[in-house]
Amino acid sequence: MGLLDALRGMFGGGGQPAGAAAAEPVEYNGFTIRPAPEKTQGGWNTAGLIVKTVGEEVREQAFVRVDTHSDRDAAVAFSITKAKQIIDEQGERLFETERR
Repeated sequence: MGLLDALRGMFGGGGQPAGAAAAEPVEYNGFTIRPAPEKTQGGWNTAGLIVKTVGEEVREQAFVRVDTHSDRDAAVAFSITKAKQIIDEQGERLFETERR
């Protein structure tokens, strides 16, 4: 099981990871960002889901970073910033199943 598979497994049941605090989705460059920071013992970790619908196919990619924030709102804001960075850097390649 690869790292991406493990991350995807965390997003079962409605697309939210276990222990995540979902926030309002944000549209960005044709993608939907669903920030879902994870509550940890030390605060909130950056996490979320990037979604794009192509035709009738819904593509999703989870992301989790170990950036820790003291409050949920800061974690939500940074999760959105991080997702935008991922989209800008990877675009459609984000949904490729095989990475090099």
